[in-house]
Amino acid sequence: MLFGMRGGREPSPAAVRSPDVDHEARIWNIIEETGVGMLTTRFDDGLRARPLEPRPDPGGGVIYFITDLRGLKDDEIEAAHDVCFTVTNSNDKAYLSMTARASVLRDPLLAAKYWKKTDDVWWPGGPDDAHVRVLKLEPLRAELWDGPSSRVVAAYEFAKARATGAKPNLGENRKVTVDMS
Repeated sequence: MLFGMRGGREPSPAAVRSPDVDHEARIWNIIEETGVGMLTTRFDDGLRARPLEPRPDPGGGVIYFITDLRGLKDDEIEAAHDVCFTVTNSNDKAYLSMTARASVLRDPLLAAKYWKKTDDVWWPGGPDDAHVRVLKLEPLRAELWDGPSSRVVAAYEFAKARATGAKPNLGENRKVTVDMS
């Protein structure tokens, strides 16, 4: 359910409820078109981000990643399941920040389903490699910024702002709440 209640909480007043824009579809589209994003986890001394390639499953409402056991993220996710995943699509001037619940799975069949040939470089043993893990993200909330479609438009908006004193129209901040249940 888009823009609905989640866990008894109302969506932010800043949430856009435009009926003519399918924000959830836009979010999945950005994730599918973006090659790599940054996953942020918590640890005792703060936050840590690392690049990961998403393997989205919009129909299932989850994002998978093929990861390696020999990293700190597994322990960090076990200690604090809430993570942030961010992506930037420079072609569309789209920026996405997603709060999600993460879990780490040892599931060779699921790994095989989302396996790419390039994964063989990291894990020559394939999806059955003892170090392969599947990181599963269940999106809770997403915040999306859509900017102007080109640098020319942005340059025009900045020039217009300097001339008129008005703020440049660089896009709308659309915050959406995605209920995946």
